[in-house]
Amino acid sequence: MRTTRRLPLTLLAAAVPAAFANAGYAAEENVEAEGPTARELATPTSHAEAGVGYVSDAARRFGEYNGLKDAQLYPLIDLEYRRRLDETGTWIGLRARNLGLETREIRFDHNRQGNWGYFVEYTQTPRFEPYTAVTGLGGIGTNAQIVNGTAPRPVELGTRRDTWSIGGDKFFAGVFEVNLRFRNEDKNGSRLYGQGDNPGAPTTRFLVDPIDYKIRQWEAIASYNGRRMQFSLGYYGLSFDNQNPALTLTGTPAPIFTPVALPPANRSHQMYLNGGYNFTPTMRTNFKVAYSRATQDEGFIVPSVPGVANLDARVDTLFANVGFTAQPLPALSVLANFRYDDRDDKTPVRTYFTGFGTASTLSGENEPRSIRTIGGKFEAAYALPWWGLRALAGVDYEEKHRNFFQVRSVSHRDKTDEISYRAEVRRPIGETLTGALAYIRSDRDGSDFRTTTLAGGGAGSNLIAPLHLADRTRDKVRASLTWMVTDPLTIQFAVDEGRDRYAPRTAADIGVREGRMHLASVDASYVFSTAWTGTAWWTMNDVRQVQSSLSGATQWIANLGNSSDTVGVGLHGKPWPKIDLGADLLYSRIIDDFGVSTASGPTAASQIPRIRTTMTRATLFAKYAVQKNMGFRLNYIYDRWHTNDWTWADFVYTDGTRLVQDNSQKIHFIGITAYYRFR
Repeated sequence: MRTTRRLPLTLLAAAVPAAFANAGYAAEENVEAEGPTARELATPTSHAEAGVGYVSDAARRFGEYNGLKDAQLYPLIDLEYRRRLDETGTWIGLRARNLGLETREIRFDHNRQGNWGYFVEYTQTPRFEPYTAVTGLGGIGTNAQIVNGTAPRPVELGTRRDTWSIGGDKFFAGVFEVNLRFRNEDKNGSRLYGQGDNPGAPTTRFLVDPIDYKIRQWEAIASYNGRRMQFSLGYYGLSFDNQNPALTLTGTPAPIFTPVALPPANRSHQMYLNGGYNFTPTMRTNFKVAYSRATQDEGFIVPSVPGVANLDARVDTLFANVGFTAQPLPALSVLANFRYDDRDDKTPVRTYFTGFGTASTLSGENEPRSIRTIGGKFEAAYALPWWGLRALAGVDYEEKHRNFFQVRSVSHRDKTDEISYRAEVRRPIGETLTGALAYIRSDRDGSDFRTTTLAGGGAGSNLIAPLHLADRTRDKVRASLTWMVTDPLTIQFAVDEGRDRYAPRTAADIGVREGRMHLASVDASYVFSTAWTGTAWWTMNDVRQVQSSLSGATQWIANLGNSSDTVGVGLHGKPWPKIDLGADLLYSRIIDDFGVSTASGPTAASQIPRIRTTMTRATLFAKYAVQKNMGFRLNYIYDRWHTNDWTWADFVYTDGTRLVQDNSQKIHFIGITAYYRFR
């Protein structure tokens, strides 16, 4: 089943110098006829590509992640070199992609197979904000910004990640292996940010988050791979540092809250042991145990009320999982699994805010959140003696325990538990047709809801069951069918239908009432001949949720929905020995609904308009081999994105800033590529 489809943007280089064509075409045809030599088969192929690509129009949606956002020429260079060094018996490799783009990648590796190896890698990953801000904000890109500090002008934002990785592997006696990895990532740039204050007269300011992050990851793994036992002992560490811990604000309208804290530095460390053991050829157990500690103790940007220098946060997590699989009879297989996950938040509780009234739902304290999860699964499958049927039955159980806070604005229960039953039957309907039908039912319940308490000790509101805590019954049906109509034709169908029902807390039934989900997909492939193959597919996804709320005397209902239809077709072929052709077409439509109706009382607000977004992308390529080791390739992409998204179009910040975008973006991309292969 397909749920998400994205056509990859493969950019190929153009215009290789004619000097590559230094051998006669007829001579190459003779080489092809003779076939590769033994040395050629033992020597890997390297290749080089170079050239340009052209984007016809500026389109920030198309270039959001690939950097092709402006109408211009882009230099493109790809290289892959691999060679065996006979004098040392080692292999070296160099791979470079998109050297002329902001998505460039370079990797060098050197290894002796089965003995040792190391690599160095660099990648660059941009992300361009699709909205343009028309703003008078000054100091963009710095940690001292001035609201309306300059005349309004269009500003385009974006971030870039520069990542270096290094690693090595060493093998011992054929069964032991050690792996070391280190990764350093620098993320810089600016992204959308904002601030709101003064609840009596709401004020919103457009701001920009100045990004200057450094993220480091390191990992060490020691493994044993025996005939019956396998295990790995590992350590994984992560650190995050922000060079801009605070944002200072001035200007008009005058900010009430300044400076503003930005994401603080933090660390985490994890030790783990995982592995498996084969008792017999049909009986195996596997396990994983992990212990991690995460801390956040960066100094506060201003002194806190209790005189504490930092949060001194610490979260310890213990995770354990053990599984067992066996086939005690030729027709019977069983699976059992147990897991334990204890997230223990040991952050000290302190009072950081004071002065609120007795009717407040805030206590002024930070709220550590601990969750302990216990779960298990049992499943059995049996090959029935009738009509080739195979039946499967299983049960899943999960129990969560949460800590609680006496003063709060949201309802709470200490424990939830959910049990799921699953039954499935599968059978070959014919030599070319296989079908399966499954039914899953889940029931979530839990302890009594706690009464919400106000800061002064009085009873607070306690009407709504939060989505993740509410009693819920889920029914789901899944059907699939695989049909090999003929040798060259294969069709797969899949349908998922699900429904959630939530129990009300009160007679008014405020909160989430119901959820529905529909998924369907069809995949088909057809081999027209040895030269041509075709594919076609369609997916439909529709997710809806019904909620009820109160606004004064009006009780209203929102029927929220997100639906999408995506269809794609493709044709690929090699009609002549030296020519490859391909074409793909994708069309996707996404609709967001916000249906509002009045349940009781005065008429609710007018209907909220739906948002409709469509995307069309067509890709074509043609590849022509001038000779065996070189040739040319033509790539063409047509991309159209259209929306009536109104969510930012009509909104203006108090400081006058607006976010705008071109609601209909269309581009043509043309790339002419040439490649050269060598050994």
